[in-house]
Amino acid sequence: MSFDQDGIKQIDADELKEILQMKEVDTIVIDVREPEEYEASHIPGVPLLPMHSIPLLLDGFDKETEYVFVCRSGNRSQNVAMFMRENGFHQVTNYNGGMLSWDGETTAGPEKHILSTEELASLKRE
Repeated sequence: MSFDQDGIKQIDADELKEILQMKEVDTIVIDVREPEEYEASHIPGVPLLPMHSIPLLLDGFDKETEYVFVCRSGNRSQNVAMFMRENGFHQVTNYNGGMLSWDGETTAGPEKHILSTEELASLKRE
């Protein structure tokens, strides 16, 4: 069940699964961990954008799109959501508990790594 923490909406695993299953929803889920963490295990179809890259790619984000951030435990993703809110993005959500609490499908290896503002701007749910 969602709740707010420091002004950021928090969702649990069931809510994230719902978002991922609803193809018509324009919410973009982004993993903000480091590449080695992502390649060890990540949610299929969720792209990687390491936390330290976000300030450099801020122009690629759309203020009208809702973003859900995922990390290992929910702390880094919470910090990313707070940073985004401070920069005028108000449709940001944190997956509380992170991959440590994820009980859904995972995959290993490289999949999608966002490297540029163009890639980020063109990112759409599949």
